[in-house]
Amino acid sequence: MSIHQEAFSVSTQGNTEVVDLTGRVGEIVRRSGILKGLATVFMPGSTAGITTIEFEPGLIQDIKKAAEKWASKKTKYKHHLTGDDNGRAHVLSALIGASVSIPVEDRRPQLGTWQQVVLLDFDTRPRDRRVIVQVMGE
Repeated sequence: MSIHQEAFSVSTQGNTEVVDLTGRVGEIVRRSGILKGLATVFMPGSTAGITTIEFEPGLIQDIKKAAEKWASKKTKYKHHLTGDDNGRAHVLSALIGASVSIPVEDRRPQLGTWQQVVLLDFDTRPRDRRVIVQVMGE
């Protein structure tokens, strides 16, 4: 079994910004040389998440609406008592999760036709996010 790992940075604006990572993840999987295995995409941090969606404008707006229903900006979060203003971001990150694992076959992530890997940044300010892609297999 082989393991290949690479990381890259993404500048985000926060406020439920959705960033398509699919192309960069696919490039890393191809470079790994792994024919069959598993790719994990992970984002260190607790105010953003990694998931898969159909990356299209209508759905991006739907996700922003859903995020507001799951964790409203109007809620008074206890986390704010620490002096931070991003309690909502932490809650949404916990719900989405920090990683996604994708099967790899023929040096390609096995995503559905309309499925893309995305980073959802829920924080209240711009950030430079680090994304780690680890590919394991043979």
